[in-house]
Order: sequence, then structure tokens, then C-alpha cells
Amino acid sequence: MVEGELLALLVIHLLLTGLPGVAAALLVASRGERREPVLLGVALVGSGAAAMLAFWGYYGSHELGETASFFVAFGSLLLSGWLLRTGGIDRALLRRLAVPLALWALGSAFLVYLGFLHGGTREPLSLASIRFSGQLPSDNQIPRFFSEWFFSHGHQSPPPEFPGEWLASDRPPLQVGYALLERPFGWDSSGLHYQVMGVVLQQLWIVGLWALLVAGRAGRLTRGLAMLTVLVSDLAIVNGFFVWPKLLPAAMLLAAAALVLTPLWPDVRRSSWGAALLAALLGLAMMGHGGSVFGVIPLAAIALARGGLPSWRWLGVLIAVGILFVGPWSAYQRWGDPPGDRLAKWMLGGVSEVDGRSSLQAITDSYREIGLGGTLHYKAENFVSIVGGGPMIEDLEHSFEELKAGRLGGAAAFIRAILFYYLLPSLGLMLVGLGAIAASWRRRARDPAEWSLALWCLAAFMVGAVVWALLMFGRNGAGAVIHQGSLVIPIFGFCAAAVGVRAVYPRFGTWLMGVNAALMLALHAPMLTPMPGVAYSAWAGLLAAGALVGFCLVALRAGEIRARVAEPVPVSGGQGAPGSALARRTSRLDSRA
Repeated sequence: MVEGELLALLVIHLLLTGLPGVAAALLVASRGERREPVLLGVALVGSGAAAMLAFWGYYGSHELGETASFFVAFGSLLLSGWLLRTGGIDRALLRRLAVPLALWALGSAFLVYLGFLHGGTREPLSLASIRFSGQLPSDNQIPRFFSEWFFSHGHQSPPPEFPGEWLASDRPPLQVGYALLERPFGWDSSGLHYQVMGVVLQQLWIVGLWALLVAGRAGRLTRGLAMLTVLVSDLAIVNGFFVWPKLLPAAMLLAAAALVLTPLWPDVRRSSWGAALLAALLGLAMMGHGGSVFGVIPLAAIALARGGLPSWRWLGVLIAVGILFVGPWSAYQRWGDPPGDRLAKWMLGGVSEVDGRSSLQAITDSYREIGLGGTLHYKAENFVSIVGGGPMIEDLEHSFEELKAGRLGGAAAFIRAILFYYLLPSLGLMLVGLGAIAASWRRRARDPAEWSLALWCLAAFMVGAVVWALLMFGRNGAGAVIHQGSLVIPIFGFCAAAVGVRAVYPRFGTWLMGVNAALMLALHAPMLTPMPGVAYSAWAGLLAAGALVGFCLVALRAGEIRARVAEPVPVSGGQGAPGSALARRTSRLDSRA
């Protein structure tokens, strides 16, 4: 039974992906940390660091890589069991941490079964390229292609080019590392293992967004509705099932945002331990996808606006830990498989073809060629792309024509294209939520904590969009369309809209997000371009529906949690690491049913 096989693969890859993170979070919790957002950030770092360890292990040799894979899996399992038994971790904290873990598992199951609702498990990667959109490129296969090489050959010679003249060094290796980490425990030639693993990885945004919402002290119902809104959005469905590594780094950036955009930040900026956690999250985001820079910049700008430069010691820790994650890959790009700068030249300089110039030279030459007038023109086009502009209007007209002709599938295809490409239109009905924020600017919010979180998320969304439009070159496929930036930016938009409308118009916000979820599900359930030899599965539909209902129940019924985040990030002695004094300095979390 195909559905049973998918369930088995889900369990395997959820365990292999989650165990290192669970062990890391439990270890820190056993030393006294009680703040859920901090522990979730630690969990994401633990999982991502394990993947990077596996990547560099296999780069060294196959034997070293396999040793790392088994050590991480079984070591994490044993450490977790020991800490649960003897670590003295508060059970109420464990129950709170179990909520995002359950949401992640249920969200992964929902998307896997929704994706395979019409069959296609024999050609999963080909199916993923057309399931929820028009034909997408082969980027979802790039991490798998290079993981095959490193698994068998390590550093013996530079990997072969992926079709299209892509070098291994052109794409950061975090998802490659996860594939290497989990491959010894079960793999196949069809790509089904890799596809399911990829969905599990992309759905880690659930953990990152939960951390942000809890740290921002969003209420129970608001948290649940915001999570559901993103889960059923075109952003999460398309980019979660088509497993190019774009949502995975967004998870790290969301966890970093939980430290920067919320009441946690004044304490994080005074703690060396907080600097290390923030640097690790940002470093892993950059190791997931180079476009993460468009998410890092707004977080850095807001951090400065919220208190200026931290201490030199804090900055030193931030830089040192960042280099630990990013430095080895930069060295590989320079000496292991040079030049490794094709994406930078393409996105920032509009140079899509391979050439021998450095990134700086290529970008400089491109701007010199178009001059000031051309530069202003391309940047204006980027801003037009963000709001949709002429292409969006044409798609709307085509969709209306298809609808009048009774071709619902054709109309849906054009709507999907609009949601996929253009930042503001991608928010769909949630644009009403942003309008509610604007209309209520001087109105007293019913929930000041939620209002504050919404405004900071809106600031990150706006700053990120502006920086993105200004930095993208704007021609030759280097424009400001969603998939060529950081996916954390639209998630900030969804979060701002959902939390903001609930802060000022709670009942209206609830209805708005309910209607939005229903429309998004209706839009994405059908398969508009069926593959030959595939058929609809009622069991897959039931399992997808069950996972979605379970997600809603867990998200909406989780106990009311308000974090007292104004206390210092735990430090011990002069080194800023967790220690014996941790328990006395950690914040307590209130739980109200």
C-alpha cells in the first residue's frame, strides 16, 4: 500500500532529522533553560549542525561520513533518553516543546499526502515539478545529484557539473548534508526517500514560526490561525513539495527573528551565549541558500534600530561562530571547486552565463553597461514585480476569461502563477490583514503584545522587500520574484497580517483566516496537469485531511503560553555558556488552558 510506505518514510525521516535537534534542546533544558523560543532555536541549530557535520564527514571519506551518520543518530537517541530520565527537565516544559514537534510532524504528513493525492510515487521529483504549479526547473534535484557524488567519492575530485553548468560550489550544502546524514538508514533509486525527506526539511518553518509567535507572546488562537494560514498558503505548499532548499533556511531565519523581533532581544544582545545562538542560526540559513542574505539584512537592521551596536565581545562571538559555519564552505568554493560564485553574479549582476570574471568585476561591469538610467529602470521594475504590475493584470484577465468559459482548471492555473511569483499578491486575502493594520494605526489594539509583534514583522517584511528590490539586478531572470529571494520575507508578511488583524479585529481576523484557508485548499487540491499512469487516491485524501485536522487541533487547542522574555538569556561565569546558575536566572512560562 503506497500510503503505508509514505507513512513509514515520514517516520524515518522525521526521526533522523529531529533527533539531533531534540537532543540539543534537551541538553540545554537540563542545564536550566526554560524559554521555549530559545530551546527551539537550539533544536534547529542542533539538527542543522548535524547535517553540516555529515557533509564534511563524507567530504573527508565515505567511512568518516558513515561514522558521523550513525554517531549522530544513535548518539542523539541515547542522549535524549538519558536526559529525559535523569536531566530533571520540567514536564510542563516538555509538553510545551512537544507542541511544535507534533505540528511539524502533522504538517509534513499533510503536505506529503496532499502532494501524492493523485499518485506519482514512482516519479516523485518529476511529479513535484508540476503538482502545484506550471512546469518548474530541475532545481529540486540538485542537492540529490551532488549528495550522490559526495556519498561515493568524497573529496577525490571536483564533482561533475549538474546539467546547466551548475557546480557543487554554486549552491550551499545544507540540504546535501541532510541527504548524506540520512542516506545510510534507507534510500532508493526513484527519489521517493529524498522527496519525503525534502518535505520534512522544508516544513521545519513550522518550528521556526512557532518560536517567533511564542516569543512575541501571541495568544493561543492567534498562534494557531497564523500557523494554519502559512501551512495552506501557496508559499508553503508549492515550495514545500517542490523540494528546492528554500523553505529550510527560512526556518533558521524565523528562529533568529524570534530572538531579534521580540522582547527577547534586549537580553540576547547582552549575552555571549545569545550571540552564539543567533550566529549559528544565521550561518545555517546562509548554508541553506544564498538568497537568505535578503532575510539576514532586515534582521540586522532591526537589531541595530532596537538598541544600537552590542558590545565588541558580543560581536566577536557572533563573527567567530558565523565563521565556524560559513568559513569552511567559503574555503571550498575558493579552492575545492572554484569559483562557486555563479548565483551571486546572476542575481546581483544579471550575468546568467558562466564566465571567468570575479563576482565584483561582473557586477561592476553590468552596472557600468546599463548606466544610471538603466539602473533606475531595472530597480523600478523590481518594485513593480513586488506588487504584480502588468504581468499580474494579464494573468487576472486570462483567469477571468477561463472562468467565463467554464474552464476552472485554466483559471486556477493563472491564479497559482500570480501567487507563486509576486510578493504582495502572494498574500492573497491576507492583504486585508495588512489593510487592517494600516486602518488601525491610531486605534488602540486589543492586545498590545500581538500588535507589537505584528509591527515588527511588518517592519521586517517591508525592509526585506526594499533591500531585495534594490539588490537584485533586474534582468536576465534576476528580478524580484518570490523564488529568487528569501522565502522568510513573505512569511513575515503572512505573520504581520495574521497577528495584526487579530490584535485589532479579533473576530473578523478569525473569519478572514478561515475563509482564506478554505480557498487555498480548494485551489491547490486539484492536479491541473496529470501525469500519465497516475490515479487519485482516496486514502491519501483521507490521510491529508486527517493530518490537517490534527494540525488544527494541536495548534488551536495548545495551552495559552505567555513567555516572560524580559529576563536575561542564561549565562554562566564569563564565558556566556549555560551553567549551574542557569535555573535561577531563567524565565518561567505561564500556562493557561
